[in-house]
Amino acid sequence: MTTPSNPALRERYLRDAVATASPAKLLVMLYDRLVLDLARGEQALRDGDNTEARAQLQHAQDILMELRASLDTTLWDGGPGLAQLYSFLLTELIQANVRKEPDRVASCKTLVEPLRDAWREAATAAATPA
Repeated sequence: MTTPSNPALRERYLRDAVATASPAKLLVMLYDRLVLDLARGEQALRDGDNTEARAQLQHAQDILMELRASLDTTLWDGGPGLAQLYSFLLTELIQANVRKEPDRVASCKTLVEPLRDAWREAATAAATPA
């Protein structure tokens, strides 16, 4: 499925996609955007574009804070560990942003990508009829 190229249509498409997505799909969408923000932030730091890096890394931090705020650590044994990982990632991104360290951002992305893939698998499995 492709998204429209007209900016207004694209915005409406994205808004509609978010509004109609299941909670599992929304989680995957957040992780996808987090990975994208990290990749863009890392590249911006490598290119010396500190303004763009700051914007991307701050958006990634916002996503991490949303993921942490929506995590109910009482629902499963891994919840507290995931909360700690979100806090660790947030701290790392703040430091990477302040110190202009693209390798630190890359390390965060390396931690996030397998989580994204696992959530995507879980969402697909949950959406598949038995």
